[in-house]
Amino acid sequence: MTSQHKKQDPEGPSASRSRRATDDEDHATERREHLWSSRLLHRVGDATSLATVGLGVGAVTALWLVGGFFVEFPTWWNNVLYTVTSSITLVMVFVLQHTQARQQAATQRKLDEVVRALPTANNRLIAVEEAASDGELDDLAHTNLDHRKEAETETQL
Repeated sequence: MTSQHKKQDPEGPSASRSRRATDDEDHATERREHLWSSRLLHRVGDATSLATVGLGVGAVTALWLVGGFFVEFPTWWNNVLYTVTSSITLVMVFVLQHTQARQQAATQRKLDEVVRALPTANNRLIAVEEAASDGELDDLAHTNLDHRKEAETETQL
C-alpha cells in the first residue's frame, strides 16, 4: 500500500500561514494603489468631459491672449504657454488611453458573458482577441460567414 505524504513546510504550518497573510497584504496594498490611480484618472476624465470645463478652458485661453497683448508677448509668455499645453496634452493622452482601455475591457467581459450564456455559441470566440495567429482569426471569420449565409437562406424561405 502506498501512503500519501503531504509536503510539510519545514518551518511549520504557522510560518506558511504567515507568508500567505503577507502575500495577501501585499496584493491588497498593490490593488489599493491601482484603484487609487484608476479612480484619479476616472475623476479627471469625468471632470474634463463636462461642457463647463470646455467653456472654462476657452475663457482662460481668451484671457491669456488678452494678457499677452498687454505684455507684448515676451518669449517667456510663449514658453509658459507651450509648456502648459504640452503637459496638459500628455496627461489627457493617458486619461483617454486609460478610459478607453477600461471601457474596452468592460465591453469585452460583457460580450464574453453573452457568448458563454448562449448554448449554441462557439466558446472559442470568448478568447478570440488572444488568438495565436491571424490564420485562426480568418478561420473564425469564414465560419461566421458560413453561418451568416445559412441564416440568410433560412430567412428567405
